[in-house]
Amino acid sequence: MIEEGKRAPEFCLPGIDAEGREADFCLKDFLGKGRDLILYFYPKDETPGCTLEACDFRDNFNRLTGKAQVVGVSPDAIASHHKFQENHHLNFPLLSDPDKNVLKQYDAFGERKTLGITTTGVLRSTYLIDPEGTVKKKWHDIHAKGHVDEVLKYLLEKQQG
Repeated sequence: MIEEGKRAPEFCLPGIDAEGREADFCLKDFLGKGRDLILYFYPKDETPGCTLEACDFRDNFNRLTGKAQVVGVSPDAIASHHKFQENHHLNFPLLSDPDKNVLKQYDAFGERKTLGITTTGVLRSTYLIDPEGTVKKKWHDIHAKGHVDEVLKYLLEKQQG
């Protein structure tokens, strides 16, 4: 279990950057830039909740830019990420974790209940990681609608001391 105040687990995953260029991305690539990292895990490209959440991050990008950078992670393939990014004009990197190793490492994969039925899958989760790699805040069992506002509220409160 990842704890707030502890070091975020290292990872390297294939993905696409904000312009759709393919590359391998590691946690260290996002650290040390003077801004926090919002690392969010979502179940599937092009599904209603995941699209809502991604577009909410996109639409609030200017409000986040000075405070944090955004990176999305799902088990979807790079080809799916390309379509998702293109269809919704997403302006942040999307990483692919088909083996779900990083999802598991970040407690973002496991049992969940939907409409009273227990299944195993991606647990919508978000981590706020500071430029040194420390987990400042984690959100689990979140709802796509309104989540970005929660993150922004936390960032503003943190900024104000």
